Amino acid sequence: MKNGIKNICIFCSSSNLLDEAYYKDAEILGRLLAENNYDIVYGGSKLGIMYKVSKTAKDFGSKITGVMPEKLYALCGNEDFCNEFYLTDGMRERKAKLDEKSDAVIALAGGFGTLEELSEMIVQKQLCYNNKPIIILNTNGFYNHLLKFFDTIISENFANINAKKLYFVANSPIEAINYLKNYTFEKTNFGKEELLKHAG
Repeated sequence: MKNGIKNICIFCSSSNLLDEAYYKDAEILGRLLAENNYDIVYGGSKLGIMYKVSKTAKDFGSKITGVMPEKLYALCGNEDFCNEFYLTDGMRERKAKLDEKSDAVIALAGGFGTLEELSEMIVQKQLCYNNKPIIILNTNGFYNHLLKFFDTIISENFANINAKKLYFVANSPIEAINYLKNYTFEKTNFGKEELLKHAG
């Protein structure tokens, strides 16, 4: 990879009850990731969009790394499916391991857990703890209201305008792939006062 990005962390839903459009985009994304020689790091489940994207990627040749807290393992653990699998004590440890094992993040549609994971990665990048591409795949306009809320956060001075550079919104899987392939880190200088002012 020309920009050193290989392992893509997938944040998304583990529900099997969603509109078919979400699974379709997950399937397309999984195939495109594999065809472009990316590997997958994900939450280790055999359910939902997270399984669909990982299963498709594996079918097309990707290596799969799963990370799951012990409390969820008996419910939906997918250890045998993964090339590597890690059990963690809890959700915080899971997020740390996902971060450790990945070079980029793609958030597909998801619930509160996905929102938490995505928000943490954006804040980490804001505070210069990582320089990873963070992609929001906006299937069916799922994230439109959240993105408007991000705009409110910025317009009300809870974050700097440069925060918009911390993430990329893709309206299709191919847009996400093209962003990954061409990503170069642009250091955003908030300045010491800005970092302290907007850290929360």
